[in-house]
Amino acid sequence: MNRIKEVLEKKGIKQKWLAEQMGKSYNMVNSYAQNRRQPSLEDLYKIAEILNIEAKELLVPIKELN
Repeated sequence: MNRIKEVLEKKGIKQKWLAEQMGKSYNMVNSYAQNRRQPSLEDLYKIAEILNIEAKELLVPIKELN
């Protein structure tokens, strides 16, 4: 599970913009944001770098999954 959608909304950033920055399709980024698909570690770190945050901020803590 990830918090990509939550972080994007908090920062006022559109999924389309993130997709352009990553060189990915909007559909792929939307799949990440909707938790239908999880990004690879490489993509997770790339998203964090683009958003200027730590990668761990994009992840849901394990204690919240239970």
